[in-house]
Amino acid sequence: MNWIMLIISIILSFFLGYLIRYLYGKKALSSAEMQAKKILEDAKKTAEEELKKARQEAKYIVEREKIEFERSIREEKQELLSWEKRLRYKEENLDKKYEIIERKEKELYEKENRLKQQSLKIEEDRKQLYQQIEKQRQLLEKISNLTQEEAKKILFQSLEEEVKNEFAVKLKKYEDEFKETIDKKAKELLSVAIQRVASEVASDNTTTIIQIPDELKGRIIGREGRNIRIFEQLTGVDVIVDDTPECIVISSFDPVRREIAKIAMEKLVQDSRIQPARIEEIVNKTKEEFEEYIKKIGEDAAIEVGVLGLHPEILKLLGKLKFRTSYGQNQLQHTKEVAIIAGAIAGELGADINFCKKAGLLHDIGKAVSHEVEGAHHQISADIARRYGESDKMINAILSHHEGIEEPKSIEAFILAAADAISASRPGARQDTVEHYIKRIEKIEEIAKSFRGVENVYAIYAGREVRVMVQPDKISDAQLKVLAYDISRKIEKELDYPGQIKVVVIREVRAEDYAR
Repeated sequence: MNWIMLIISIILSFFLGYLIRYLYGKKALSSAEMQAKKILEDAKKTAEEELKKARQEAKYIVEREKIEFERSIREEKQELLSWEKRLRYKEENLDKKYEIIERKEKELYEKENRLKQQSLKIEEDRKQLYQQIEKQRQLLEKISNLTQEEAKKILFQSLEEEVKNEFAVKLKKYEDEFKETIDKKAKELLSVAIQRVASEVASDNTTTIIQIPDELKGRIIGREGRNIRIFEQLTGVDVIVDDTPECIVISSFDPVRREIAKIAMEKLVQDSRIQPARIEEIVNKTKEEFEEYIKKIGEDAAIEVGVLGLHPEILKLLGKLKFRTSYGQNQLQHTKEVAIIAGAIAGELGADINFCKKAGLLHDIGKAVSHEVEGAHHQISADIARRYGESDKMINAILSHHEGIEEPKSIEAFILAAADAISASRPGARQDTVEHYIKRIEKIEEIAKSFRGVENVYAIYAGREVRVMVQPDKISDAQLKVLAYDISRKIEKELDYPGQIKVVVIREVRAEDYAR
């Protein structure tokens, strides 16, 4: 019974569940249909609204494009009208220009015809003129008994003489003006440079005087002259002891020997122990110390002129120049003068001051070894400078400070040559030999006599002035300046001399007559 009730319960439960599900599904379907209908109605309403909106927007766009198109049409029409107006204006201008061109062509044609007629007339006149000239030429030849070529020659000679005279007058005028300006500038420049140099004019000689007490003279001579003989043998000098109070004289052609002997003698006088062994000891020690002494002289000279950084060997050679002379002028003093003057000139001209000072110190450095090495001193100086790393510019300045060796390639080279000439040519700086002096005077007179029209030549004032007497029938007054210029240039080219030589050309005209 229980199983039956259970089965019935299950069947009823299943049936009841199916019934409930059926009723629920039917309700849900009805709800979905209502919802779908609503969605369709909403979509239809939205579509109608969007369509209405799209129609309105399309209508707006059509209206806007229509307005824009009409505006564009108006603008293009206006532009076309403007172009039409411009074209019409240009067309009118072209018509006017065409008329002008036609008128000018007509005028040119008329002018061309007139020019042709004038040209024909000129050609006819030219032929008539040539005929007249030929007749006049034949008549002149007949009257003067000269051909046309002979007449031309005479005319050209006359013109040449006239041009020469005119050239001479103008040359004198321009040269005087130029010389006045140059002399003024040069004097200003040199006065600035030279006033910075204050040096002694006295020249070195072959003797040195040492002050000593008279009571030491006997000890210097020594017993039977032993002391003075050993001193002379060790130093290579002559010691002169005479009656001159409180001094003895050391004589030698070699300044280095004289200096070593002087220092050694002064040490002996201070030491007072004057005997052969002591003399030998002091002389040998002095010789050993002399190298440092020479280097110290070179260093002091370099510092004095303001040049630093020189090689130690160059400083030694520079110190040796103190004991070298040229025509009686001390070479170290000359070297310092050249360096100072060159630096001063460079400062005035805006050139390299340090370079010029250094070149001044090195330009004659070869004279320190010229007795040991063969060759000219300027070439030796250049070799030494090259050996110790100096520039090509410095080598050129050293080689070109004397004329005829090498051409100067920089303004500093010209400055060095000028400074060297100034130092060498100042009064009392050098002592020229009589033989050299006579040869130079003779050469100056010989150069002046080599010119046409020169009658006599006299070199005066120790060769500083040359007076040239000319033949008045061969040289005119206007040609005097040209002749003086030519003589001075030839002297410059063929002679080496310190300072300057004045050339004076004199033309004397005498007129004679007799009273009867």
